[in-house]
Order: sequence, then C-alpha cells, then structure tokens
Amino acid sequence: MPPRIPLRRRRRTKIVATLGPASSTPEVIERLYRTGADVFRLNFSHGSHEDHAARIGIIRALERKVGRPIGILADVQGPKLRVGRFQAGRVQLQTGQSFRLDMSATPGDVRRVQLPHPEIMEAARIGTTLLLDDGKLRLRVVHKRDDHLETEILVGGALSDRKGVNVPDVALNIPALTAKDRADLDFVLPLGIEYIGLSFVQRAEDVAETQSIADGRAWVMVKLEKPQAVENLDSILALTDAVMVARGDLGVEMPPEEVPLIQKRIVRAARDLGKPVVVATQMLESMISAPAPTRAEASDVATAVFDGADAVMLSAETAAGRYPLETVREMAAICSAVEAAQEFTLDADFTGQTFKRIDQSIAMGALFTAHHLGAKAIVALTDSGSTVLWMSRHLISVPIYALTPRVSTQRRMALYRNVRPLLMDSSTERDMALQEAEQYLKDRGIVQSGDVYAITCGEPMGAPGGTNMLKICRAT
Repeated sequence: MPPRIPLRRRRRTKIVATLGPASSTPEVIERLYRTGADVFRLNFSHGSHEDHAARIGIIRALERKVGRPIGILADVQGPKLRVGRFQAGRVQLQTGQSFRLDMSATPGDVRRVQLPHPEIMEAARIGTTLLLDDGKLRLRVVHKRDDHLETEILVGGALSDRKGVNVPDVALNIPALTAKDRADLDFVLPLGIEYIGLSFVQRAEDVAETQSIADGRAWVMVKLEKPQAVENLDSILALTDAVMVARGDLGVEMPPEEVPLIQKRIVRAARDLGKPVVVATQMLESMISAPAPTRAEASDVATAVFDGADAVMLSAETAAGRYPLETVREMAAICSAVEAAQEFTLDADFTGQTFKRIDQSIAMGALFTAHHLGAKAIVALTDSGSTVLWMSRHLISVPIYALTPRVSTQRRMALYRNVRPLLMDSSTERDMALQEAEQYLKDRGIVQSGDVYAITCGEPMGAPGGTNMLKICRAT
C-alpha cells in the first residue's frame, strides 16, 4: 500500500507535467502525482484519441484513490508551418546562395522546396525573414511572386523533410484552430478537462472561436509564443482565461535577450488582471537524458517562482525523458527552496490600489488581515473560485484553502498558486456553513483549537462571484 500523501503540500508554486510514452501507465502517473505534479498536460500534437482518453481515465481513477483534485490541460496542436520533402531527404544549404520556396509538391533539392502555405506567400514582403528548423537556418525574401518566394540564405545548414517554418516579421492570416484542433476539442471536452492550451495566437480574435467551442466547459489558456501576441498582449489577456509563456517558438522568433523580459512582463500583467499564468518550455531540458538539472536550469525555474508564476511546466522531460520522476522531484525541490527564501512585503501590493469589485476587496482584506495577524490559514467558501483566484495573485506565506461544492471548480483551482482546493458541501445558511467549515478544517488538521484564521463567503450562499463577507475566527 503506497504511503498516504499529506492533505496539503507546503509548496505554493504548482507543477504541470506532460504525459507521453515515458509516463502513461497508471503506476508512473501515480508516482508523478505523489512526487509533486499538480496538473497533467495532454499534448494533442502526439498520440491518438484513444491514448488521451486512457490517460484521462487513469488520472480520474487516481483522483478518486487519493481524494485530491488533479487538473488536466488539453494542449491542441494549432497550425504547423513546414517545408515539403526533398528528393534525397535532406540538403545542405550554403550561406549566400539563392533558394526558392514555391507551391509545387515536387520533391525539392538544393535550389528549391515546397512551402505549402499560401498565407506566407501572401503576407511576406521584400526583406521578410524566414526561419527554418527552429531558427537554425535564416532566409531573407529578395523577390516575391504569387506562387513563390525567392530568398537569400543568411545562415545556411542542413535542411531535411518537413522541418518547421517561422515567420517572425509579419502577422499571418491563419486561424489559431485547425480542423484537427476542432475535432480534438469535440472529442476531449465531453470527457471533462479544466484547461485548453491554444497555440499560434496572434490577436484577440484568435481566442474567441475557442471560447465559443469551450462554452464554459473548460478555461482557455493562451500560449504566448509569437511576437504578434506580445504586441497585442493587453487585448489577448482581456479575453483569455489563463496564460502560458511558451518560450519555445517565442525564443525562435524573438531575440533571446528579450525573452526573459517578455516573460516578466507577461507574468506581471497576468497577475494584475487575475489570470493564472504558467511558465513553460526547456525548464529542465537537460533532464530528458540526465538525472540532474544544470545550474542554469535551476536558476531559470527560480526566476519563474520569484516572478510569481502560478505554475512551471515540464514537457519532453516527463513525456519522453529517461528520468520523469526525478525531474518532477527536482522541480518541486527548486520551487520549495525558492519559496522558503522569499520575503513577503504584502503591504506594497495595496499601495495606491483601488478595488471596483466587492469580492476583490474582500479577497484583499483577507490577505492583509491574515498576514498581519499571523493567521494559520485563509479559508474561502467559494462556488466559482473567483475570490480565491484574486487571493492567489499576491505573495503571502499564509496558505489559502478553497472549500467548494463543485468538482469542476476544485480541479481548476489545482493550478492556482498557494491554493489548496477542497471539496465540501455546505449549508445554504451562512452561520451554519461557517460552523461546518471550521469542523471540516479541524477534522483534517488544518486548524486546531485556539488557531486564528480568516474566512470569506457570500450571502446569499452559492452565488458565483458573490463573496461579500470576511470574518476573523479563533477555532473553538
């Protein structure tokens, strides 16, 4: 019998682990969870519907076994821009030579290759930069026709079949959702997931279709990975539910020295707007094949924690790596060490702030009071989780416990920083609900007789976004 996991993890920053060939059995998924994963990512760029359905079934069975919520992120593939195939499978392109990109499906050679994307042909201009194979090769457009682009190779190298193409200079008239993505969403949404990862977002309009398809069944998490998305950050954040700093394509399409600054900007903006934010890509990349991270990788994770990200994400490290469990363990250890060293200056968050919503004001009041009283816990009776989300935007050492009657809300809150989501049905009468909550907390060892805690709720009870009461209690 596996050891009983503690009800509450001390770590505040959450961990998202991607499932794949190295991590799809019930045994490995359970060990990943017990080691520290809070949310599991399903990457729809790989695997069949049957594969993903099986993983969802395993996660939900594990959830019932451990009695704790586990969030699921379904990451749809989005458009994939690629060159065609070559006669010999690959060519060696030399710096300075000419190279044509055209619409012909004829296998390419050292002089040309297919680029089956008319949207790129339409958007490109003289001087437009094209990046091939994750930026390893760099081309510049020197002539343009309706059906082909003539380019000069600025940085040459080997190029093989179906390598990716990035166009950082221009916005492409390509929707964020493909026919495959729509089919994947039609399949996975009825199975019950918490978040949809949306790729290739360039503008706010790209989010609207996915929001319509989700129809409240899951939150949309925009993956910010293109320069155009950064340019339209404010309008995108206004429409999306959550954000991922997807540093893979972002690091290809933008100068590397700008990526850390963009990461900080996105995390700060998401926190200010009350949106969960995940930092992803190459966080512990070396652990795909090595049992320990590099010092630089540990510093990278630490930066995300210091900045206030809700979660840090592992991709190939847990999906296909040799050391998935060790990777989660290292990630959890880094997060915990950084959090232990953080200084909490909560008062600075209140300077000059104005609160337009009652539930937001109550959330901030709970944080402020609990911080200065040294409370044992902050407790929220919540239906939608909105009050708890506002609380989780601020760095505070006091743990936040969210008591909700909704399983869907509980699972979604598994991603929120410093939030321990718990499932509890409560009375519709306020005073009775407060008594039930205290007994629930005492039964689980969260508070003991004499402990001070702050609790929030709404009256009437059960109205989403209706939190309007803060009470400071001493447990009896």
